[in-house]
Amino acid sequence: MSAATSFRRMLPLLLLVILIGGWLAWRQWQGPQLPGYRLEMRPLVQRVVASGEVDNQSIAQVGSEITGVISARHVREGDAVKAGDLLLELRDDEQLARLREAEAALRQLIDSSRPQAQATLRDAQSNLEQLTRERERRETLFERKLLSSEALEQARRAELAAKVIRDRAQLAAAAQGEGGSEEQVLRQRLEAARAGLAKTRIHAHVDGIVQTRNVEPGDLVQPGRTLLEIARAGSREVLLPLDEKNLAPVALGQSARVIADAYPAREFAARVSFIAPSVDTARGTIDVHLDLDETAELLRQGMTVSVNIETGRREQALVLPNDALRARDGERAQVLRVRNGKVERVKVRLGLLGTAMSEVLDGLQAGDLVLADDAREGQRVRVREQAIPAGIQD
Repeated sequence: MSAATSFRRMLPLLLLVILIGGWLAWRQWQGPQLPGYRLEMRPLVQRVVASGEVDNQSIAQVGSEITGVISARHVREGDAVKAGDLLLELRDDEQLARLREAEAALRQLIDSSRPQAQATLRDAQSNLEQLTRERERRETLFERKLLSSEALEQARRAELAAKVIRDRAQLAAAAQGEGGSEEQVLRQRLEAARAGLAKTRIHAHVDGIVQTRNVEPGDLVQPGRTLLEIARAGSREVLLPLDEKNLAPVALGQSARVIADAYPAREFAARVSFIAPSVDTARGTIDVHLDLDETAELLRQGMTVSVNIETGRREQALVLPNDALRARDGERAQVLRVRNGKVERVKVRLGLLGTAMSEVLDGLQAGDLVLADDAREGQRVRVREQAIPAGIQD
């Protein structure tokens, strides 16, 4: 076999080796393949996510106005009550006795004392009229010189004494008459007795749910002691101990979504209603309160919930995953942009800041390629584009 023939046979192999070597050299010149993102415009919602618990804005503490012994309890924890519902009963023997005594005194006034006073008044008036006529008769006789002055004076004194008796009888009849002072006193005593009896029945003053009970039948209770606690209906809220580093974007009135661990398929709408004025230095948290926008009967006091607060929204924003940010300092950061196959470090200004995505305001534009991994500035690289997850919301 001639050398020319052998060369012709080896030529395709030589060409293949040259092509492979050239391709490898070209790929080496292009640099390593690194993951990155191509920036694009899309909707962005910034959220703060934290865990909290269900609480109540208003707890009504139920107590007794008098000292007594519990005779019956009609509710327990978790019971729904309406204003006016009977909650507890105290023994009422003493109050019933006072009520019967007051009722008897009023009946005695109406049935006995008042008629006697009126009869006494009539007798006193009749006696006065008789003595007045006698005094007039004696005055006539005295004028005719037929009666001594001493006899006339006796008639006048008798009339005066009868008048005093009549006046006293009038006062007594007026006091014991209908609407008189004695009747008013007895009716006030009766009302006081009824009020005392009513205090042995402890009723709910608000609609709500019984949260705690601290009393059982047979217990001695006194004013000032809390017997039951009722969470007012419609007063449920969510208490969120928020990490202070997440406070900046949170503001009053922002909407939120609440999901209870016990009911993961149910979502409740809420709104930020209060932000505590100080930070709990021991925990590094600040209390944020959220009012529920709807009735949430499923939620119980103390339930653990996940809260998602919407702190910002853009209908269209230039978004970038946070793993592409370098030297992040507040609203300032740097990114590694790839242009014409080379890495360049670019300063950017950020808008909405989230845990996974951020808005780029200045420094980049839609279509730019940025690296997710580190590389040297000026280094040639190839970008393996990774899709930004659709609909991602921070």
